[in-house]
Amino acid sequence: MRLAVSTLGMPGEGLDRAIEIAAGHGCQGLELRLHPDTGVHAGLGAAERRSVRDRVERAGLEIAALAGYVRICEPGPDEPVVEALLADLRLAADLGAPGVRVFPRGGDPAVGARRLKAVSGTAGELGLRVLVETHDLMATGAAVAGLLDAAGHPGTTGAIWDLLHPWRHGESPAGTLAALGPHLRYVQVKDAVSAEDTTPVPMGRGSVPLEEAGELLRGTGYGGWVSLEWERTWYPQVAPVEEILPGAADWVRRFAA
Repeated sequence: MRLAVSTLGMPGEGLDRAIEIAAGHGCQGLELRLHPDTGVHAGLGAAERRSVRDRVERAGLEIAALAGYVRICEPGPDEPVVEALLADLRLAADLGAPGVRVFPRGGDPAVGARRLKAVSGTAGELGLRVLVETHDLMATGAAVAGLLDAAGHPGTTGAIWDLLHPWRHGESPAGTLAALGPHLRYVQVKDAVSAEDTTPVPMGRGSVPLEEAGELLRGTGYGGWVSLEWERTWYPQVAPVEEILPGAADWVRRFAA
């Protein structure tokens, strides 16, 4: 397993500070949230893209993924969704990221599958994947796997297992892992008070079954990215991400295959 940290946990911090935090706490990568507030988004020009990539690489880090906000299954016309996703994929190629995160935001796998098929050619040419997170209306591994199976493009798609959401929707870690199977490409790790109260807490102090998930991942030989998604952007009262990263690094060390 390789440790990354999401810039979602660093509200108000610029890229240079995010790089400093990641490099100073044993991370190999950064998960970059795509948003104007972070300074990283599809509207960047060519020089700005080169600058982002160069700064990350100079620190000895990789961009683990771009955390985009395209709603792959949202009801409505396909064209705006496809165009937004293509823009994020081109940004990922310029920054050297291997993939782009998307949310479901809809419950019809046929809608998302159609859009994933529409971008598969470009994604394949760029050597990238669209990573669907276990989230919102498709919070379980079973739901995301159903979407990706329907898309039928395993070379350009994958799943992000956010350890919180499937569990709080009643799917066991073993059930999630079994459902995702070969689709699993990325893991987001976090802890929270409970299934009902998702306020972030330091690793091991909440209710998310982190030990079980870690043992399962080790058993499969998973060696991909594990990103700490500390949601301080949404919960500004919680501790700085620097205080949480040591626990995430310890979790990765203990369960690395």
